[in-house]
Amino acid sequence: MELTTVWFALIAILWAGYFLLEGFDFGVGILLPVLGRDDRERRLLINTIGPVWDGNEVWLLVAGGATFAAFPEWYATLFSGFYLPLLIILVALILRGVAFEYRGKVDDAKWRHRWDLCIIGGSAVPALLWGVAFGNIVRGVRLDADHEYVGTFLDLLNPYALLGGLTTLTLFTLHGAVFLALKTDGDVRHRAGRLAATLGLPAVVVAGGFLLWTALAHRDVGGAVLSGLAALALVGAVIAARLRREGWAFLATGTTLVLATFALFVTLFPDVMPSTVDPANSLTVHNASSTPYTLRVMTWVALAFTPIVLGYQGWTYWVFRKRLTVEHIPPAAVPAREPA
Repeated sequence: MELTTVWFALIAILWAGYFLLEGFDFGVGILLPVLGRDDRERRLLINTIGPVWDGNEVWLLVAGGATFAAFPEWYATLFSGFYLPLLIILVALILRGVAFEYRGKVDDAKWRHRWDLCIIGGSAVPALLWGVAFGNIVRGVRLDADHEYVGTFLDLLNPYALLGGLTTLTLFTLHGAVFLALKTDGDVRHRAGRLAATLGLPAVVVAGGFLLWTALAHRDVGGAVLSGLAALALVGAVIAARLRREGWAFLATGTTLVLATFALFVTLFPDVMPSTVDPANSLTVHNASSTPYTLRVMTWVALAFTPIVLGYQGWTYWVFRKRLTVEHIPPAAVPAREPA
């Protein structure tokens, strides 16, 4: 197998890992005003992701870095053409991270409410725009012969991409509700479980419609098979959520996100950014890649350090595996323990 194909697959794995882990982070942030009836419950929701949210974002950094090193022309075209939406995502992620740090610094309800809005918006905006971005990548964009994006921002807001955005938004929200049902106990756990069961049907409709549209538009056998498996996993997640089997439901929503991401990358291959102007203008794993020497060096570095990083992150999840309850949260007069 060529190293260009290997690194395309590795980038797909990195994005799948990011959506799997950061997906429930986004879902928790989106559900903050829904499941958090008072300040203690909202702090409980935040503390469920407190030890892991920043580690989950590392997957995004590595995916971006791997794209820059392995496929520099893809990176350049993507970040220049999608400059505005990616900038909005970046600002939203920054505000979200700052909100986690500053929310509990002042014992004032208005202060906490403002930062809660940053957490909600900083979770919902990326959850929506990542789907829009990937929808456009798979659908194709206006690239000229120099592989430069010649479309406008409004061109990115086409029906297929917007449906992709709604898909990631609904899937991440469902993933977050299932995570909260798995990570908490007491009344919050039961409400999260009921909400997950309620969110299941719209998630199936929206995500199923997007995956079906993708399969019919591209007629890629591998992508269609993975899309079908993702749809089955999502149905399984809904059934498990209704049966209050939180562990199985979380496994199923995670499997849905991973398989759906793989389906998009398999459908995309060997292109990395198709052109709707002329197929000859498309960026592929071949004309967008770095030199073979660069890819070889990257491969050895990845083989050496990836097991260490995965082991450390797995250990983190193991240490903070216990359920949390409102009783673990101190009264409002005592500053809350915010994510590090």
